[in-house]
Amino acid sequence: MTYTGDVTPGGPSDVRELTHLTIRKMSVSAMHNNVYLLTCHRTGAQLLIDAADDPERCLALVEEGTGRLDHLVTTHRHWDHTRALRAVAEATGARTYAGAADADALPLAPDVPLSHGDTITVGEVALEVALVSGHTEASAVLSYRDPDGHAHVFTGDCLFPGGVGATQNDPSQSFESLYRDVRAHIFDTHDDATWIYPGHGGDTTLGAERPHLQEWRDRGW
Repeated sequence: MTYTGDVTPGGPSDVRELTHLTIRKMSVSAMHNNVYLLTCHRTGAQLLIDAADDPERCLALVEEGTGRLDHLVTTHRHWDHTRALRAVAEATGARTYAGAADADALPLAPDVPLSHGDTITVGEVALEVALVSGHTEASAVLSYRDPDGHAHVFTGDCLFPGGVGATQNDPSQSFESLYRDVRAHIFDTHDDATWIYPGHGGDTTLGAERPHLQEWRDRGW
């Protein structure tokens, strides 16, 4: 595998080929927001995760795949993940999704307000939806369970290498809720081989992070 998940704003995308799905990752903005494009091999259907910034670069990523965009998921309502949302949605006609409780704060209301336990179907590929509270009210986490390998989980700002997302910047945020939901909906439902694709920076695996869960709980962040 040549994929590393190490990308920089303005740099090329990194590509991971699975049996049924291609995952492309790129970075935009000074905040190093990650943008992911998922492509179904069989049908060419595509889903973009977080049109965070730089709509032209987001649309170029779509063209790196099959050129069509069927689905556009916003993981959560924070401004740094939504700056290109309206432009990309309008340019592509993609169906838009976000957690129901985050929807009112987005620059474009989602076509589909997501609930915990929903499934998004991208061609012949199914993505499970978990809603996690604490970083925002309803951050959307997407899981692809590869039938020929391990799971791949797109966590937005809920889980990073070294800990859960920030919970100190807004009175509505809660470390207790975030830690509880990340543990229940990610760690308790996936094995250690699961690959984690976060909203900023490099990737990790649950096996690398699981030994530190109590440490995170003790420190409170």
